[in-house]
Amino acid sequence: MSTAERPRIVVVGLGPGGRDHVTVDTLDAIEHATHRYLRTSIHPSADLVADATTFDHLYDAADTFDDVYTEIADTLAAAAGEHGEILYAVPGSPLVLERTVRHLLSRDDVECDLRPAMSFLDVAWARLGIDPVEAGVRLVDGHEFATSAAGEHGPLLVAHTHANWVLSDIKLAVDEATGDEPVTLLHALGTPDERIVETTWADLDRTIDANHLTSLWIPHLAAPVGAAYVRFHQLTRTLREQCPWDIEQTHDSLVPYLLEEAYEVVDAIHALDADQADEATTETEAAAEAAAVHSADTDLIEELGDLFYQIEFHATIAEQEGRFTIADVANGIHDKLVRRHPHVFGDLAGSDLDSDGVLSNWDDIKREEKGRTSVFDGIPRSMPALAYAAKVGKKASKVGFDWPTVDGAFPKIAEETAELRDALDDPDAADTATADELGDLLFAVVNVARHLHIDPELALRAATDKFRTRFEGVERLALERSVDLRAADLTTLDALWDEIKSLR
Repeated sequence: MSTAERPRIVVVGLGPGGRDHVTVDTLDAIEHATHRYLRTSIHPSADLVADATTFDHLYDAADTFDDVYTEIADTLAAAAGEHGEILYAVPGSPLVLERTVRHLLSRDDVECDLRPAMSFLDVAWARLGIDPVEAGVRLVDGHEFATSAAGEHGPLLVAHTHANWVLSDIKLAVDEATGDEPVTLLHALGTPDERIVETTWADLDRTIDANHLTSLWIPHLAAPVGAAYVRFHQLTRTLREQCPWDIEQTHDSLVPYLLEEAYEVVDAIHALDADQADEATTETEAAAEAAAVHSADTDLIEELGDLFYQIEFHATIAEQEGRFTIADVANGIHDKLVRRHPHVFGDLAGSDLDSDGVLSNWDDIKREEKGRTSVFDGIPRSMPALAYAAKVGKKASKVGFDWPTVDGAFPKIAEETAELRDALDDPDAADTATADELGDLLFAVVNVARHLHIDPELALRAATDKFRTRFEGVERLALERSVDLRAADLTTLDALWDEIKSLR
């Protein structure tokens, strides 16, 4: 559709102080408009747009602000299509943190005619007595403060701080703030109710009753937003640039470390579960349990950090080569999770999907995104063998290639055991044949585990840990009794084993 053929939306902005803060062009556009729409009537200049349809009702009905803005844009586009041309009035400048206008500009079914307007910013700069360009002020949306202001020290002017909970979220986004940092709350600028309140970071959410005319001035933060992560990201880059070992690494050389750190995270999680398994019965036991839980948490924090470093390391290598950055990684996983959760963010929001429905929907979306034709597409062949076997069996099961119950899977164990025995008894059988039959037997065991809803990887790991713990007990007994394990006969070893087994 050409620009001339598209319906037209004339977008005007309303300044904070009534007619004196609105341009002549805007007043003329309002006067000549037949169909008028107003984002919100809760604004000092809203009465200038008489007989307008407002969208105030959407703010209470919608789950998120994005839902509100999307619905407003859809309604305006439909109205423009019906009437040919409409007028849409927003608080302040249409191009300053006005997300409904951003939605409209991204559409190809309407033409937007944006008219210059005065915003609250002009009044804010005057009241603060600063030149925003020379001061290097960053304008931030209060709803996106934690991400949009990441790494920033200030100065920051934060808009859309329309409620005290928004101010609370902003305060909590800076972990390392001392609480004494000075900030200024700008309220109802350009109106008779104007207030400029100096306060501190600790009190910014309990100084005034914030509303849609409240904004926040942050001249400086000792610790930037997201300081911990930004510091860590910068450290990774420094090591890559200055440490000889880090400089030599490649994606391939780091693979063993990535796997090792992942396994160490698993160990830390298992230790966490073990420390929380027993219920304390005395104060002494409770104190010991609390200390153990704290120690397990500390270990998990450390191991997650080591794994996180591997992710940052790979992203830093790619960044140096000009391929992608950690921001691409974060944005990619963010957008993928949004796409694959339509029951939370999309058309299925509010539906009564259960966990099985969510997983089925995830697989359908993933298959469509990747253009996959085989049920096995996307299963990494480098997975640990047991996990790989379980995943392959589960995927085949989803298209009906499976036994109805575990009763069908059990006989395969006996069948594959017999075939393995035949291969061992056959003097002409090659070593590869024996290995093949052993693999078939293991795969049959994995299928039984899958039907029993048991993760074979975890089950084997638990059995191995149990064997290891018991044998370490055998080693302790042998040491106490001066028994040389390497010289002891099987009868002696079995006796030690049975003794340890009886204790557990």
